[in-house]
Amino acid sequence: MPTELQKNLDSLKAYRETRLKIAHHILENPNFLDELITICFTVSDKNSHKACWILEFVSDEKLKWLQPHMDFYCENIGKLKDESAIRPIAKVCQLLVTSHFKNKEIQLSENHLQKITETCFDWLINDTKVASKCYSIRTLYVLGKHFDWIHPELQIILEQNYTNHSAAYKAVAREILKKIK
Repeated sequence: MPTELQKNLDSLKAYRETRLKIAHHILENPNFLDELITICFTVSDKNSHKACWILEFVSDEKLKWLQPHMDFYCENIGKLKDESAIRPIAKVCQLLVTSHFKNKEIQLSENHLQKITETCFDWLINDTKVASKCYSIRTLYVLGKHFDWIHPELQIILEQNYTNHSAAYKAVAREILKKIK
């Protein structure tokens, strides 16, 4: 028997307003968060990518709610293969890392940081779409302030791949390369 959340995800279309509606439902009913996160990383679930869309919006509002789920989240982000799931999760990674280092709202362990770093590099060097790459670049830049080896590696990748990518990628690459140098 499908749960209420599964039914909502089944009927969800990609329209921003419908995604926001379900996200607000989660924000008003936090008891659905565990199920949402589980669906996000159950790659065999046809609604996995839709759950990721919702998690992105929930994270924008209540990032702190992810704290108890960090072990599960970080262990599973690398398993995602669907582009529609990777983009929102890449954005959530950026939010988590930025929060960890700037306002300390989220506490990430060294293992969490390493898993996010590894996954962001995978998304950056593999054939993922540009938005996921851009979130990964920004996340890696922040992580490079903690891990001193990241900025030199990131610089090499950005310089090597610069000419082969879109204007959006090039804009983010220029911004980050300027900060690194």
